[in-house]
Amino acid sequence: MAFIQEWTTQFKTYNKNIRLAIIATVFSQIGLGIFTVVYNFYIRELGYDQSVNGLVISLTSLATAIILVPAGLMSDRFGRKKVMMFGVLASSVVLFLRSIFEPQSLLLIAGFATGIFTAFLQVSAIPWLAENSSLSQRIHLFSMNSAMMTVANVIGSILGGVLIDVFSIFIDNLFSIRFTLIVGTVFYFLAFLPIVKMKEAKRKTVKQSSKMGMREFFIHNKLGLKIIGLFAIAQLIIGFGSGLVIPYLNLYFADRFQISNALIGIIISLGQAATAIAMFIGPAVVRKFGEVRAVVYLQLASLPFLLLTAYTQNLLLASTGFLFRQALMNAGNPIQSSLMMAKVDDSMKGLANSVNQMVFSLGWAFMGPISTTIVVAQGAYWGYATVFTITAVLYLIGSLYFFFVFRSLGDSNKKRQSRNKGKRNSLSSNA
Repeated sequence: MAFIQEWTTQFKTYNKNIRLAIIATVFSQIGLGIFTVVYNFYIRELGYDQSVNGLVISLTSLATAIILVPAGLMSDRFGRKKVMMFGVLASSVVLFLRSIFEPQSLLLIAGFATGIFTAFLQVSAIPWLAENSSLSQRIHLFSMNSAMMTVANVIGSILGGVLIDVFSIFIDNLFSIRFTLIVGTVFYFLAFLPIVKMKEAKRKTVKQSSKMGMREFFIHNKLGLKIIGLFAIAQLIIGFGSGLVIPYLNLYFADRFQISNALIGIIISLGQAATAIAMFIGPAVVRKFGEVRAVVYLQLASLPFLLLTAYTQNLLLASTGFLFRQALMNAGNPIQSSLMMAKVDDSMKGLANSVNQMVFSLGWAFMGPISTTIVVAQGAYWGYATVFTITAVLYLIGSLYFFFVFRSLGDSNKKRQSRNKGKRNSLSSNA
């Protein structure tokens, strides 16, 4: 009851802008959840092999990595709301076109465009939440937002499968998949409605930065850029490790245990559900250890479960290892985002978030071919055991780097939180 009361009390303190942002997140993630799961089936139904699907994923990740920093700078300069509105509208158009395109060249172009336009919403959401909340709210807020994203994605994944089955009763399989993709597009577009209702104050920092040249901008924000760079190195190391394993977890379960796609879907969904639950334990861990140690301890705690998944030949143990690794490793992400947002000026929050996500996307884009090459060369057991072990080593390096570089930030953040306790954000009048 105390746990529920804590989160209920926190939610009541959030202003209207925050609540609208969470609603937009739910709609967009349901749409993407439907699209992510169903689009693999669409490509297969069109007669293409898995290499086309892999190419679409790589192009989407590459496009996101390319555009994230420009999108972050645009968000800082022109305002979060405008950038998010543009991103949702443009993404909705592209997602609809992907639902009806059939030639391979168009599928690849549309996949690349999806990576471009979805980044505009992705890069502005965290800075928007940071600017509309106080320091004392952010750990809970970012944890709740991440949990809602995960839950909405799970709902979308399940809904996608159900809709295909329902539509296939009346029409053939290709059109049932296509209509399901269109439903996913509609859900994503619904995120536009709460974004339109948001109220964004004019910020002097945005105006001032827009008048600066590039050289003056770097000189004026030297300390902030240094902090962004330090966070980016940590995220790059973790991204390389993640890119070796996470995109291919469904193949891992299929290749090593020869189980059905339905059972794989259940395991992956349970992993997402476990992640959502774990997001809510983040604030309690922060209270006990501080932000930096909380991130590091959660990441280190995930490593034994990652290695268990790597070497076991028992499905139950592999699934258990996967669930705990997924939950513990991702539970620290909102804490890390909160810490980063607290250390940079409002005029650079979009840039900070975009750089962080860009380097993570680069890890996925570059490590995918390495992972598949190792698995093909060494087989279903030793191939996955090798890439999981490499990932564990990279996670360990990333966690230790984060601890030694940022451990001094924990105490300073506690002092700032104490000074700001009970204060509301200047935009809370929009509630």
